[in-house]
Amino acid sequence: MTRLVAYLIRFAVILIGYVVAALAASAFLNIMFLASLGYTPEHAHPTATASLYFSIPFVALFVAYFAFMPAAIAILVSEILGRRDWLFYALAGAVVAAVFLGFAYQTADANFEMTDPRVVAAVIGCGMVGGIFYWLSAGRSAGSWRQAGRSAPTSPRRSGS
Repeated sequence: MTRLVAYLIRFAVILIGYVVAALAASAFLNIMFLASLGYTPEHAHPTATASLYFSIPFVALFVAYFAFMPAAIAILVSEILGRRDWLFYALAGAVVAAVFLGFAYQTADANFEMTDPRVVAAVIGCGMVGGIFYWLSAGRSAGSWRQAGRSAPTSPRRSGS
């Protein structure tokens, strides 16, 4: 029973981590977009700042939707291998973003511009930021479900001699 509870708690932590990663990637994408338009914090207009409260969660829905399958594979690999280092998650986020870019390139219209190096770098950067925030929220305890539910022996085992 304790093992089942450990699995459910870990699954909830993974879902929360995925939501945090999608929000962080969305925030990074919004900041990159505003910076490309010349928006700087010294020129903060209240309407532009207030619009981020709506646009970050809205764009996070799309980020979470398009990144779900490659991210699920990366999360599964990290849980099975028990990887807990930030670099693994940053590189996994970059791979997830690259898979998205490849899929978008294959199914795009003729007018859909995904070949600009700045756009590619921004999307891969969003994947890396999402991976790092996933590590911060859920990845540091990857593989912990394997140790949960195992009780330590109460008495020493026989030496066999």
